Amino acid sequence: MSTSKTDLTVGGVALPVEAFPVVGERALMKEVLEAMTRHRIGVTCIVGPDNAFRGVFTDGDLRRLVLRSQKPFAALLADDIGVHAQTECTTVAPGDSLVSALQLMEGRRIWDLPVLDGGRLVGLLHLHPAIKALMCRQPRAREHPRRHSRPP
Repeated sequence: MSTSKTDLTVGGVALPVEAFPVVGERALMKEVLEAMTRHRIGVTCIVGPDNAFRGVFTDGDLRRLVLRSQKPFAALLADDIGVHAQTECTTVAPGDSLVSALQLMEGRRIWDLPVLDGGRLVGLLHLHPAIKALMCRQPRAREHPRRHSRPP
């Protein structure tokens, strides 16, 4: 049975928590930047006990912070991330429509949405995999993939 692209949900496409930076509120800014670099993604989710979502910190937040701060850069690296995290965040749930989530991302001009289930962080919807999921075409029930003349 074929699945329509409009039937895709956020939960089916979101990155699992192991695949992107997640830190506690007391993590140092230096640790956050190291995690973002290691995962090669420009967002870190901040959590409390039991993965309770607290906020995000993005590479854009870092640029704005460096430009407006009067602190030496070394002092910024020693700050707790909770001081600089964005706590008013747009989020989605695993059962939300992928198309609706992408429309939300477009409207807010953001690339990443934390995925929450009951206030707990369960994933991250990243723009590139979300678009890829919509672009990949699944064969319809009556269509068959090409068969090769020789065995694989």
